[in-house]
Amino acid sequence: MRAVLFDIDGTLLVTGGAGAAAWQRGFEELHGVEANIDEHTDAGMTDPEIAAIVFREVIGREGTQAERSKAIAAYLRHLPDTVAESDGYRTMPGVEQLLAKLIERGMLLGLVTGNIEAAAHIKLARARLNRFFSFGGYGSDSADRTEVTRTALRRGELVSGGTLADGACIAVGDTPRDIAAGHGAGIGVAGVATGSYSVDQLRAAGADWALEDLSATFPA
Repeated sequence: MRAVLFDIDGTLLVTGGAGAAAWQRGFEELHGVEANIDEHTDAGMTDPEIAAIVFREVIGREGTQAERSKAIAAYLRHLPDTVAESDGYRTMPGVEQLLAKLIERGMLLGLVTGNIEAAAHIKLARARLNRFFSFGGYGSDSADRTEVTRTALRRGELVSGGTLADGACIAVGDTPRDIAAGHGAGIGVAGVATGSYSVDQLRAAGADWALEDLSATFPA
C-alpha cells in the first residue's frame, strides 16, 4: 500500500456545526431564509448537492447555476468565522498520531471529501492537519462521490509518479456513501464509526475493515 485517502467530516474531525452555521448565514444573507441543512441533508453529501437541496426544499425552486455559485461563495465567506467560533470543534481519537505514523512509513496521504476544496482546507486548518495531505478529490470536482474518489486517485498518481491501482490505495470514511464511492472507484475502504454509523452498520454497508475509531489497529 502506498497511499491512503481520508474523508474529513466525521472521520478526521467534527466542526461542531460550523458548516451548517455557515450555510445558514449564507442563505439568510442572500435570500432571507432560515436554511437548517441538518433537516434536509444526510451525512456524506457533497457541497454542490447541499446547495441544490436547500434551493429545492427551503426556497422551493431549482436555483440557477449563478445562484448556487453565489450561495457557495457566501458559505465560504462565513466558514472561517463559524469554524473559529465553534465550541464543538474537535479532532477524532488517534487522528494526528495515525497521520504522522503513516507519513513516517512513507505513505502518501490524500483527501476524499464532499467539501469543496477551499472549505476542506478551512476545516482542517484549525487543527493544523493540512500539513499531512499532498493531494485530494473534492466536492468542487464533482457532485458524485465516486467521481470525487477517482479524481483523488488520478491526482495521487501525479504526485507519486506511479499507479495507485491493485491495492496500492485505500480510502477511510464514516458513512455508507464513502464505502460505495471507494468501491465504485475500485479501492478498498476502511469504515470508521466516529460519525453517525456504528461498526456493524459500516460492515453491513460493505466496509472492507470496520474500526471503532482511528486509534484502533489500522489496515495500512
